[in-house]
Amino acid sequence: MAFRIITDSASDLPQWIIDQYGLTVIPTPVVIDGVDHFDRKDIFPDTFYDILRSGTDVKTYHINASMFYNAFEPFAQAGDELLYICFSTGIAGTFGAATMAKNDLLEKYPDFKLTIVDSKCASMGFGLAVYKLLRMQENGAPRELLLEAAPFFCSHMEHSVTVETLQYLLKGGRISRTSATVGGLLGIKPIIAVDERGALVSIEKVRGRKASIDRIIERTGEVGQGLDRQVIALVHGDCLAEAEAIRETLLKKYHCRDVIISEVGCAIGAHTGPGILGIVCQTALDERFEKYLA
Repeated sequence: MAFRIITDSASDLPQWIIDQYGLTVIPTPVVIDGVDHFDRKDIFPDTFYDILRSGTDVKTYHINASMFYNAFEPFAQAGDELLYICFSTGIAGTFGAATMAKNDLLEKYPDFKLTIVDSKCASMGFGLAVYKLLRMQENGAPRELLLEAAPFFCSHMEHSVTVETLQYLLKGGRISRTSATVGGLLGIKPIIAVDERGALVSIEKVRGRKASIDRIIERTGEVGQGLDRQVIALVHGDCLAEAEAIRETLLKKYHCRDVIISEVGCAIGAHTGPGILGIVCQTALDERFEKYLA
């Protein structure tokens, strides 16, 4: 019996991590012009943002219980134990659907062990947690410590995010039409974080793209603990050149061990649009876990 860590595609993990660890990533559904597709399975960020820009109708819905059942069952059949880190319940119904599937599977496989962690994070907020857990496992961390580390990483992860346009937040009902109109005219850019419920919230407003980028960099220094000991994450929505420049600034300013760049996929990108930029770091470190991440 193997102990396996899995996640879903809203984690926005870069492909090299998925390949390096043979990670199972359950794809998030996205509906394009009424046709179902699956994030990073048959629709990828490099084409998705062009679709968004074209004005094509795009919607998302969370992975349902049937999809989870089909994803989990091969592990149950093999006798493996799973630790699944899922997209925040403050944004999607992923945790509830996964729990329903787990309960159904236990009727058929009563010995199946599955721990589901509601990350209350978005994008590389929980992707980074998954990566740290995989590294810990690779370096010999025992199962019990991994089960302790998972909720710790997720609950001590801070997001600092900005968007290029307000139109996708408006479309998703996250801001009012008045706010979008006025903000667009004045060049107002929200600084977005994830609150204790795991929901996206605007915590500040600045004027202009450069100011918003400067602010998420500055905020990372305010909230991150021991950044010189951390691998942090930087996500972008089809604006790689800006992301690469931010990465160099973060490395120079905070001396991070590394900054992983990844592209925001369909699950989140549909609601934020092209030009999203976000930095994710830990707000606390625990030496019990850090020794497996050295």
